[in-house]
Amino acid sequence: MTTDQTPQSLEFECETGNYHTFCPISCVAWLYQKIEDSFFLVIGTKTCGYFLQNAMGVMIFAEPRYAMAELEEGDISAQLNDYEELKRLCLQIKRDRNPSVIVWIGTCTTEIIKMDLEGLAPKLEAELGIPIVTARANGLDYAFTQGEDTVLAAMAHKCPKEAPKVEAEKEERNAISKLLNFGRQKEDVAAEESEYVDHPPLVLFGSLPDPVVTNLTLELKKQGIKVSGWLPAKRYTELPVIEEGYYVAGVNPFLSRTATTLMRRRKCKLIGAPFPIGPDGTRAWIEKICSVFGIEPKGLDEREAHIWENLEEYVKLVRGKSVFFMGDNLLEISLARFLIRCGMTCPEIGIPYMDKRYQKAELDLLEKTCQEMGVPTPKIIEKPDNYNQIQRIYESKPDLVITGMAHANPLEARGINTKWSVEFTFAQIHGFTNARDILELATRPLRRNNSLKDLGWDKLVKEEAKV
Repeated sequence: MTTDQTPQSLEFECETGNYHTFCPISCVAWLYQKIEDSFFLVIGTKTCGYFLQNAMGVMIFAEPRYAMAELEEGDISAQLNDYEELKRLCLQIKRDRNPSVIVWIGTCTTEIIKMDLEGLAPKLEAELGIPIVTARANGLDYAFTQGEDTVLAAMAHKCPKEAPKVEAEKEERNAISKLLNFGRQKEDVAAEESEYVDHPPLVLFGSLPDPVVTNLTLELKKQGIKVSGWLPAKRYTELPVIEEGYYVAGVNPFLSRTATTLMRRRKCKLIGAPFPIGPDGTRAWIEKICSVFGIEPKGLDEREAHIWENLEEYVKLVRGKSVFFMGDNLLEISLARFLIRCGMTCPEIGIPYMDKRYQKAELDLLEKTCQEMGVPTPKIIEKPDNYNQIQRIYESKPDLVITGMAHANPLEARGINTKWSVEFTFAQIHGFTNARDILELATRPLRRNNSLKDLGWDKLVKEEAKV
């Protein structure tokens, strides 16, 4: 590691490329699984339906809790009654599935023909007796992960404004606590409650698999911090109480709209922390939350060091190599920071959209990481032009390119190692224990190449690339 380099500041540029990313309605793929008592109704054209079939067709046998309301020519020319049609569909959903909430996902077409989903929802909600959340997760967003941001921002308005007074309601909302305390003595539970430090309520936002939610909750518990709730909760009926003055912290870089809604509409205080991706990010996330509550973190040095020791077999595969991000899912800054900490260099981070305020702590940590590792800071390109990016890839010759699915095969055909960025979206990458999964994905092309070298495959690929 060199330390004689002059510290560099991050450099930002904005190009005029297209947004090469999935449609945000794909957020349904993970949100309907996360919120177990929900039903998602996507309102759009046949094109939206084809996309959902292709993106989530493998789940068709699992009786998924989502459906497509296809707009026909009659709808688009405003000849049909929107309310009556949606009422018919929602009554069918209530009869067949009886969900606790129906989420309407408005698409590009509903924007264009000006369907007043927000105006229709309250009236139909009163008739059905089921809450309806309206979210416009359409192609006007910059990246497909922002579909979740739109849904959570809409759901934040539905969170209770004060704790339930009735004992029966308390019981219903404490289902997670009950599960965690199953089979334990009341005295043990009371003793455990006393371990928490007295601090203002904290709500975390971001959709994560249940094991990761449990993991991050327990990591904060070790510091004496109690998580009052998660948005979204496992069940809609367990949405967290959010009162004015509550503290909130995000776990994903693409949730800036949710953060803004919680601050402006619900008067919460946002903890601007790096995101808990990789051991370094997880430690920084915990430390920032601790500092806001005036708590001295304990055991984090040993915790992080232990994780790095267990990652060494993967780290040695990437140490000294370079990675290039073309931009797809808005996780690029966090992933680049972690891979640089692993010993990689990163000439460029392409990103569809950059909210510098929400990601400020992550950007600061990226800059600090580059200085500590003695490597040049990456150039951050917002809305990258892919033609220009390809030229820069040829010039910098990175060992790995993390890209959207559309560009992976063309790059592979030219002898460039690639990894689909969408895989990081669906993998469990948060917290100390899941850092291995990030490196498992990132090193797969490199390990594959090492295995093929003995067969002379690398020489054949290079010769074909020249042709």
